[in-house]
Amino acid sequence: MTGAFNVPNTISFIRLALIPWFLWLVLVDENYGWAGVLLGVIGATDWIDGYLARKLNQVTELGKLLDPVADRVAVIVAVVAGLVADVLPLWFAVALIAREVVIGIGAAYGWRHGVTKLDVRFLGKAATLALYVSITAFYIGVGFKVDWPIWIAYLFGIPGLAMYYLVAVQYLGDLRRAVTAAS
Repeated sequence: MTGAFNVPNTISFIRLALIPWFLWLVLVDENYGWAGVLLGVIGATDWIDGYLARKLNQVTELGKLLDPVADRVAVIVAVVAGLVADVLPLWFAVALIAREVVIGIGAAYGWRHGVTKLDVRFLGKAATLALYVSITAFYIGVGFKVDWPIWIAYLFGIPGLAMYYLVAVQYLGDLRRAVTAAS
């Protein structure tokens, strides 16, 4: 199957479709533990769609856009909902939101100057994985009222956040070079 509705893109669409269910679990049902489990599924399928795209030779331009959009939307929604529900530490949530705002402004600037795509960096994927694990663990720890996931959340969250900021600096440098090349 090729085009928009191939296997990897369908998985990305499903990831996006699960986000409202996640929000319902957090904001309506206040079932933070199961919301964390669902976020873990959303995060795990991030790896699966990319793997299948390469393995099945179904890499598409839509998939290259859809995958990072699904990541960003899932992370932003999980962070904002976690902040509202008091699941995430305030400093952690604010640091993640601030980074996303800066990257969003950079992306808008790049788009305005004709830059529509930057290459994904391994460090960005590693940071996203660490943050998925961390945010998921915060939800599970708070929701199921157990301490060990909170330790995992910090164990992955602090280095994940450091990597996230480091790769943001790298992406902004890539963006600057791409804007200069497009001018």
